[in-house]
Amino acid sequence: MKYLDEFRDSERVKRLLKIINSIKLPERVRIMEVCGTHTMSIRRFGIHRLVEDRVELISGPGCPVCVTTVDYIDRAVMLSELDDVIITTFGDLVKVPGTRGSLSTSGGDVRVVYSPIESLKIAMDNQDRNVVFLAVGFETTVPGIALTVKEAMQQGVKNFYILEGNKIMPPPIRALLDDPEMEIDAFLLPGHVCTVSGYLQYEFIVREYGKVAVVSGFEPVDILLAILEILKMVRDGKRGIINMYPRAVKPHGNRKAMDLVYEIFQRADDTWRGLGLIPLSGLKLRNRSFSAEERFELPKMDSKEHPLCLCGEILKGKARPDQCRLFGTACTPDHPIGPCMVSSEGTCAAYYKFQEYLR
Repeated sequence: MKYLDEFRDSERVKRLLKIINSIKLPERVRIMEVCGTHTMSIRRFGIHRLVEDRVELISGPGCPVCVTTVDYIDRAVMLSELDDVIITTFGDLVKVPGTRGSLSTSGGDVRVVYSPIESLKIAMDNQDRNVVFLAVGFETTVPGIALTVKEAMQQGVKNFYILEGNKIMPPPIRALLDDPEMEIDAFLLPGHVCTVSGYLQYEFIVREYGKVAVVSGFEPVDILLAILEILKMVRDGKRGIINMYPRAVKPHGNRKAMDLVYEIFQRADDTWRGLGLIPLSGLKLRNRSFSAEERFELPKMDSKEHPLCLCGEILKGKARPDQCRLFGTACTPDHPIGPCMVSSEGTCAAYYKFQEYLR
C-alpha cells in the first residue's frame, strides 16, 4: 500500500494546494489530459475544483473505446451476426452503440475476455468456428495483442483473427495542436501509455509547438505535483517535457514490448471519432492472414453518429458533457447513446458517476 498511502496523503495534498494557489499567473492555464484514467481520477478526487482558480483541466482523446468509430462498431456487430463467428472483446466495447445496435443486442456469440491470449485459447478450443478479437486500445494493450498474434503464428492457428482498431497517442496530440481553434497551454501525458512507449516521443510538443508536457501518475499527489510543475514552467516562461512518474516511466519505455509491437504491426492512417482521419495514427497487421477485415471482406460502411451526441466534440476538448442535450437524460450509463458514456474511462461517464451534472 506504500504508493497508495504516500500519494493519497491528505497533508501532502494540502501543502501542494497551498503552493499551487500561491503561484501568480495572469490567467488560468489550460491543461489537457489525454488519458481516461487521469480523467476519472481528476473527477473522482475533485481535483478540478481544488485548482480551478489557477487551472482549467480539459479532457482529451484519452479513452480508446471512445475514439473508436461507429464504422468499427458496425463491422463488429456485422461479424457477430455470422453463425460461424465468436467475437471476443474487452468488456467496455460491448455496450457501445452503433447504427446496427450494439454487441450486447446483436444476438451473436460475444464473449468478454480479460486478456487477448484468452481469445486464442477459445479459438483453439473451437476449431470449427472463427474467433475474432476486437483489438481496441492504445500502446498500453497492444503488446499483449502482438504477443497473441505471434503465438497464433507459431502454433499454426488458422481460425483466429483480429479486427484492427489499435491506435497510438502522439499523432492525435499533433492534430489537436494543429487545430487553430484549440487553446492548450500544456499536456498531462498518459502514464500508462508512457510506461510502455516512453515519453521521448512527445518531445515534438515542446520542440515544434512550444508547449509544456508533464508525465503524471494517477493518484491525487501525482496529479497535483504535475500541475504544480506545469504552473511553475508557465510562470517562468519555460518550456519542456518532465517525467513526474519515474517509479513507472522511463525515457524509452519498455523497448522489448515496443519492438514486439512493430514486429507484428506497422503504422497506418486511421480514423478517430471526433478527430477524423489522422496520418500514421493506427496499427495494422503485417501478416494480413490474421486480419478479420480481409478474411471476411468487410465493407467500409456509411455509419453516422447520433446527430445530438457531442462525444466527438468532447474528445477534442471543445465541449463538456454537461453541454450535451442528451447528457444525464436520454444518455446515461444504463442507456448510453455515445461511447463517452459507456467506457469506464469516458469523460461523460466520469462526469455522471461523480455527479458533475448535479452541480
